Amino acid sequence: MSNQDVDDVIAAVAGIARKYAHNRNAVGPGPTLARNGRRAIAPPAPSPARVAGAAARRAFDVACAAAGLLFLAPIFAVIAAAIKWDDGGPILYMQMRVGKGFRPFRLFKFRSMVADSPASTPLAGPRDPRITRVGRFLRAHKLDELPQLINVLKGDMQLVGVRPQLDRFVRAFPDEYRDLLQDRPGITDLASLKFRNEEQMFGAGSLDEQYVTQILPVKLQLSLKYLRARTFLSDLEILFRTVLGFKSPSIN
Repeated sequence: MSNQDVDDVIAAVAGIARKYAHNRNAVGPGPTLARNGRRAIAPPAPSPARVAGAAARRAFDVACAAAGLLFLAPIFAVIAAAIKWDDGGPILYMQMRVGKGFRPFRLFKFRSMVADSPASTPLAGPRDPRITRVGRFLRAHKLDELPQLINVLKGDMQLVGVRPQLDRFVRAFPDEYRDLLQDRPGITDLASLKFRNEEQMFGAGSLDEQYVTQILPVKLQLSLKYLRARTFLSDLEILFRTVLGFKSPSIN
């Protein structure tokens, strides 16, 4: 092909891509919308039963998060004192993550790495020197995740749902997250239980590359599978297994 032919093909493909994205992202008040001479069907309104179920689940999450923060207040105080005693740095670690509808929010965790660790590299492999002595204990027992109960109260997260990720990881899997982030991300889910000891799965080399090519695709498939089979009782099972440290259940 000549250079002109190559340019023509590129321009044609780019035009098709833009037209497809324009049609796909069309939104508006009516049941159907005209875009480029075609009719795009708007998504149906959620049923009353679905709305009521979402409200009940949100009420349950808020009640559990509030009770958890109240009940765990002494443990929070002990962890905060241990972090301060260990290296004198900040108690909480905060980072922007992608939430419902791809809106960013600030995630709260107990700090488990040294205070000057780069904020853009949250992944840690086995025996990572950036993890503090207290941080290793917190990570081993998942206690560093407890402040996310605050995120649940604020409405950024729910108790059971896909784990919130950095923007660069979400952009690597847009189709999967388009489905998963129709609802709030969560503190735990089926994938979280399956990859409870995720840090031990990393080998030598780029952690980001290993995560994107080997770990995250499997986690997303598990999260999507659970999304389709999710019930209130299955959420309770996930929560109990998370708290008690049990293995991941199988789902039909």
